[in-house]
Amino acid sequence: MARRYDSKTTSFSSEGRLMQVEYAFENVNKSTPTLGILTKEGVILAAKKLVLSKLLSKEKMSEKMYMIDDHIICSVCGMASDALVLVEEGRQRCQEYFYTFKESIPVERLVELLSNAIHVPTQYGSSRPYGTSILFAGFDKYGKFQLYCADPSGNYASWKAHVLGANNANGISFLKEEYKDDMSLQDGIKLALKTMCKTLDATHPKPEDFEFSVVSKDANNEVKIRELNEKEIKDVIEKSGVVAADKPQS
Repeated sequence: MARRYDSKTTSFSSEGRLMQVEYAFENVNKSTPTLGILTKEGVILAAKKLVLSKLLSKEKMSEKMYMIDDHIICSVCGMASDALVLVEEGRQRCQEYFYTFKESIPVERLVELLSNAIHVPTQYGSSRPYGTSILFAGFDKYGKFQLYCADPSGNYASWKAHVLGANNANGISFLKEEYKDDMSLQDGIKLALKTMCKTLDATHPKPEDFEFSVVSKDANNEVKIRELNEKEIKDVIEKSGVVAADKPQS
């Protein structure tokens, strides 16, 4: 029965489902995982690096993490090309808001604008839904540190911690047990690594397999966005105790 509605983004099936939107969710759920964790000192985004071939030259920019404005970053899950369109639109919206109001755009306002843009293709039969979900991390004077997620249907929500991508149910279950509202930024980074390992079922994680980006504040109380290098990720791996002990040789 659902096949009759497969090619239409504007028609509900007899079960009240929009099949193309559900397929977009499936695309996200089969992608390499990414997650976000909100702490009292900042927001952490982490992702599994996607390596399609060893013959590819090393990327100069990430395929999962993007800076949208001086106070907002995002991590994408799903079709990178779809996500890039939304990232570029988000950057333009930030500049338009600053030009109009002479201040940085509130994080939730940007998420709302991009969620509206994501929702539009689900209302026209000549287009398909965006095949991506996006985690937004940022800081503003209204909501302080914030973490949001926008999905292919155009919905968005605020989260304390969330996981997207393949095997995300394991990661979310782990976060429900381990997440604490009062955790520090460093504890949040360790939890992000442990959650990624749980999601990937990895017992011997390698620093080059992950990307970490952090929104926090510096000593001058200014918003700071930085990406952890491989040495810093290696230190987190060692301090987190996620590396399984080597099996004894027989």
